[in-house]
Parts: sequence; structure tokens; C-alpha cells
Amino acid sequence: MEGLKVSKANLTAYIHPSKTNQVSQPILRQLSSLLFKFSEIFHGVVLAYDLNSLHTCAKILPGVHPYFGVKLKVNLLLFSPKPNMLLEGKVVKVTQESIHVVVLGFSSAIITEKDIREEFVCKTKRGQEVYASRSHKQHVIKVGTMIRFLVKSFDEEILHVYGSLVPDHTGSIYWLDKNLEADSHVYRSKKKRRIVPERIMLEQDAVDGELSTLDIVQKSKKSKKQKHQEES
Repeated sequence: MEGLKVSKANLTAYIHPSKTNQVSQPILRQLSSLLFKFSEIFHGVVLAYDLNSLHTCAKILPGVHPYFGVKLKVNLLLFSPKPNMLLEGKVVKVTQESIHVVVLGFSSAIITEKDIREEFVCKTKRGQEVYASRSHKQHVIKVGTMIRFLVKSFDEEILHVYGSLVPDHTGSIYWLDKNLEADSHVYRSKKKRRIVPERIMLEQDAVDGELSTLDIVQKSKKSKKQKHQEES
């Protein structure tokens, strides 16, 4: 899935002198406070962190409460969706007007009716709304389906994604991956069948006025046959 990236950051954590003997505790608390919030500094939502190292040489800050700064090196996993990126999420609600999705278990997304391609039609099956494809009966989107959709925009304040199912390569992940693999297999099979005659033709036409590779092989076999007849 797109929209995820790892960023290396050099940070400074400011610790109260009373925590001198337990430096790691307040540092981890400060890092945890960044989780699942959009950071303008890192241009994304912080999903996880990995503390690589902290500088033991702390700098005392002057003031009434002289905090000291500790240098940190941290790897941050960021969620930063941009327009036209492909995201994946689980469908949690389907109505005539929209499809509601949860991405990575925390970010909500909505795909309105105008952003769902005409191939899909909303139907009621077994008391629940589903979007079924007119072209492919097995391509169905319902509650619980994992879908792949295109990002239109991202609201950084409420961590809300506005998506689209207009492109052909969006929809049910299971159906898309299954049919993509089948199409790829058919393509490879057709390609293999085309290679043999094209390769022979190229070998035959490669040399003008001289024996081609195919001719040489045929002549070699004929010579062996003639040699066998002469020996008998």
C-alpha cells in the first residue's frame, strides 16, 4: 500500500532534572505522545517509532526550572496519503450513497456515489447493501471486504480520507489480485507461443546469401544420415 514511509529523525527531548535517574521513561512518554497524530514537521501521521540512540551528553537549559536536552536518533513510520495514491482498507458500512472504510485500523475514509464507477450498482442482498459489478458477477464490495481505492484528498485534522473507485484498478483486493494474476499468466503464455516462430524467422533472415542457423542444423542432420547409409 502507498502512503507509508519511514523517516529518520534527529530529535531533542527536554527532561526535568528530577528525572535524571530515569531518562528513558520521560523520553518514551514524549515519543508516545506523537503517535496517531498528524505532524507538520514530519508531514504525516506518526504510526510507530524505533529509538536508535540517545546522546548521553545532555545540555542544561538556563531558567527557573533548568531542563536538560537529550539528543535522539529515531526511525518514524509515517502515514502520509497524497492525491492519486492507492490505499487499502476494510469496508465497515455500505449505503446507497457511499462506502465507508477504515484504513490501518484508525483512519476513516469515505467514497461517495459520484466517485464509484458506473460498473458497480448498489443492491440489497440478505438484508444488507452491497455494490456488485455489472461486468464481473464475482466482484462484490460489502461490509468486511478489503478494498483498494484512490486518494482524492486527506483531512489532516480529523485524519479522514476522501477516496475514489473510478479507476479500473480499484475495488475488491481479493478480486483484483486474483484476476491480475490470471491475466498475467495468459499474457505470459501468449508471449511464449509468439517467441518461437519469431526467433526462427529472425535466424533465417539474419544472414543474406548465406546459410542460416536453421539451415545449418538441417544440413548437419542430413549429413549424418548420408554417412550412416554409406557405412551400411
